[in-house]
Amino acid sequence: MLEVGGLGYSYAGAIAVRDVTLRVTAGEIVALLGANGAGKSTTVRMIAGALRPQRGRIVFDGQDVTTAACHDMVPRGVALCPEGRLVMPQMTVRENLLMGGYTQRDRTARDAAMEEMFAIFPRLAERRGQVAGLMSGGEQQMLAIARALMSRPKLLILDEPSLGLAPKLVRELFDLIRSVNARGTSILLVEQNARQALRISNRAYVLEKGVTVREDASEKLIGDDAIRSAFLGA
Repeated sequence: MLEVGGLGYSYAGAIAVRDVTLRVTAGEIVALLGANGAGKSTTVRMIAGALRPQRGRIVFDGQDVTTAACHDMVPRGVALCPEGRLVMPQMTVRENLLMGGYTQRDRTARDAAMEEMFAIFPRLAERRGQVAGLMSGGEQQMLAIARALMSRPKLLILDEPSLGLAPKLVRELFDLIRSVNARGTSILLVEQNARQALRISNRAYVLEKGVTVREDASEKLIGDDAIRSAFLGA
């Protein structure tokens, strides 16, 4: 589904990504691990079209999308749920979801997508008329994911979804991510909680200083001493 090769990007001369290569096949959850500053967020922003790669190539569904912008990638089937949630605080839950479903031209299809989100995220259904800025952090994260899913993406990119959430909410969130994947959506997951990310993912990539240095099945990485020491606190 997704093939990324040799990506590179610099901010005002400071190299953020040097050489990132990864792939996601249909139906997978793929985790992207690395320390702060490893280039994870820059990588997924390039894949989603928020940044244009300065080097390398991105192929999605057999099409070269290296230079495609965000507004081109969403109709193609790629949706990014960014770090920090970035919900629209003065808009209601329903209005936020409508913004996420702007590519759904057919009102019936858009309404059906919204009802599906309320089925996946019952808490949002209870708060559909509530202003998003007054919701808890966990509820806002659910809304951010649901908003991304409103476009019915083939690939959902989640950038640090558990950041700032209480441990109980983190467990609930990862169960929800797994249920979204079970419905047929492939997921590329950037996550600081490496243990949980490896628990639910099929494969994982490790980035160091903007370079892909490791790729393996998640179950193997969990048992790897170097990975456990670097990311799992063991």
